[in-house]
Amino acid sequence: MGQDQTKQQIEKGLQLYQSNQTEKALQLWMKVLEKSSDLVGRFRVLGCLVTAHSEMGRYKEMLKFAVVQIDTARELEDANFLLESYLNLARSNEKLCEFHKTISYCKTCLGLPGTRAAAQLGGQVSLSMGNAFLGLSLFQKALESFEKALRYAHNNDDAMLECRVCCSLGSFYAQVKDYEKALFFPCKAAELVSDYGKGWSLKYRAMSQYHMAVAYRLLGHLGSAMECCEESMKIALQHGDRPLQALCLLCFADIHRSRGDLQTAFPRYDSAMSIMTEIGNRLGQVQVLLGVAKCWVARKALDKALDAIERAQDLAEEVGNKLAQLKLHCLSESIYRSKGLQRELRAHVVRFHECVEETELYCGLCGESIGEKNSRLQALPCSHIFHLRCLQNNRTRSCPNCRRSSMKPGFV
Repeated sequence: MGQDQTKQQIEKGLQLYQSNQTEKALQLWMKVLEKSSDLVGRFRVLGCLVTAHSEMGRYKEMLKFAVVQIDTARELEDANFLLESYLNLARSNEKLCEFHKTISYCKTCLGLPGTRAAAQLGGQVSLSMGNAFLGLSLFQKALESFEKALRYAHNNDDAMLECRVCCSLGSFYAQVKDYEKALFFPCKAAELVSDYGKGWSLKYRAMSQYHMAVAYRLLGHLGSAMECCEESMKIALQHGDRPLQALCLLCFADIHRSRGDLQTAFPRYDSAMSIMTEIGNRLGQVQVLLGVAKCWVARKALDKALDAIERAQDLAEEVGNKLAQLKLHCLSESIYRSKGLQRELRAHVVRFHECVEETELYCGLCGESIGEKNSRLQALPCSHIFHLRCLQNNRTRSCPNCRRSSMKPGFV
């Protein structure tokens, strides 16, 4: 199969994929991969296969095609292709919650010589790196990466990238419990979809609606949360987007739990867990188990809650998510306190405070933990985060955290 025929078949596959004939598109692209002798065409079809498997939640297959794409890029000896393939490798590992590998591959991308692709894909590299840092609960580094991705988006008038970054920022602020910003950013993403997204995939609307649903639930606006989640789920089902279906099921379960309807929450958690396990989203599994544990606590079934917590702790430690570990230790602490088991209680109190230190989740001005309750936060240009009220009261011009870290200890 020559260059022109390969190009035609790739385009035909894209038309099938965009009309939701996914399996036919995949079969066509696999035939191109088997028969084409054109290296550039093979590279492009591998990119299509990476994207399609990502959206279907087939992350191991996504990784397999990304590895083959790297080999093809090396054969082509072209830095532009190499950057694109390393980015796909980073994304594949991000989906599989291999966050350290994601960061490593992103750094490889950023270390490649300046190319045409670097200008186009640099923002996407920064976004993927930010998502990985967020997965590891390294909040300052995550925010630095997201802000860098936003600068790329603004400098290149890339509304699609800006939309994706806004959704990630919504997740960021939801985790550090500034719920107003957690809602502001996905609302901004929804505006971008409305203003610029006529030719975009509906997944961008679905993504923004899901993040809005999460923020509305955290703010206690459960009716609005349900509406947004239903809209997101509708699109996810239409497009066979298994990862988003799992997230929506988790969000539905959390909404029902917030309403005190545990009877409805449990089967939603079960369905979410089934898909999360199938696609390999270990961090999603942690979030499901945390919700299940809270349901068991509400039912006073403390031993069942501890069993869910133990399973979640193992997964959280595997992926390196410190915030999830912190939440799980906090929940364990309350259970052991109610049981009157002092030795276990002390162990979890110690680990809780260690996790707070490791995530730097405290305000450098008042010393209180960030993320214990909903409060308005402000990031300085260095990406260190403080309570907004503390910055206003102290009227500081420089970052207290940076100032402390730059001070050299004197000799005694």
